[in-house]
Amino acid sequence: QVQLVESGGGLVQAGDSLRLSCAFSGRTVSVYDMGWFRQAPGKEREFVAAIRWSGGTTVYADSVKGRFTISRDNAKNTMNLQMISLKPEDTAVYYCAARRSTLTLVTDKVTYNLWGQGTQVTVSS
Repeated sequence: QVQLVESGGGLVQAGDSLRLSCAFSGRTVSVYDMGWFRQAPGKEREFVAAIRWSGGTTVYADSVKGRFTISRDNAKNTMNLQMISLKPEDTAVYYCAARRSTLTLVTDKVTYNLWGQGTQVTVSS
């Protein structure tokens, strides 16, 4: 059974930092590409960042580029999202996701078939 569990969400002030973690289990997950997505009330779930199964190659949404850093540690079965300079518009439920690795690091949420339950991030002004 494959399982993804997010943690690290919370209430912070604008300009603050926060680190989200996604613990994953399952024999095949460590060789899957993974990503972070978020969904704010009344909005569609959107792409935040993605990382290759082996690390190194990453992709970020324009809205978070330069502020967020995605990483993974397969030995520890974790994927992380380090967020700095948080803004109120970053408020959302953040989800970790995984998909079978391909030659291109995909950002379309519909291609990710493994999902966690989400963790709430709230940034006050």
